[in-house]
Amino acid sequence: MSARKVKEQPAQYKAEPKAPFDIKERTFLFSVRVVKLVGRVPRNVAGLEIGRQLIRAGTSVGANVEEAQSGESKRDFVHKMGIAVKEARESRYWLRIVKATLLQDVEVDALVQEGDELVRIIATIINKSKRTLG
Repeated sequence: MSARKVKEQPAQYKAEPKAPFDIKERTFLFSVRVVKLVGRVPRNVAGLEIGRQLIRAGTSVGANVEEAQSGESKRDFVHKMGIAVKEARESRYWLRIVKATLLQDVEVDALVQEGDELVRIIATIINKSKRTLG
């Protein structure tokens, strides 16, 4: 018998989407992902409370970045971005709690990483903006 040739199928790899450069869009997408994640958290006492906290902090990051864009002054911009970085840190904390207690999967890991990156990016924006304050 001759060996049968099997047509190889190309590997199905899901490419990681590249994070948008625009901080407004990136924080918006972070908020959307947080909302979707909280929808998957178990509906028990811990899940409901942690979910509420995560929703508040996670959606507040982008809201404060948006708010900062229409700041009345450079100082107002820096202040509102300061609130955004605090909310990003809080979001990262709640995401770590979710990972440790409620839900362990790649999306939680990815959101923790995105939270880390947002903290660094927003902190850099704040530091650069402070240098131009008079």
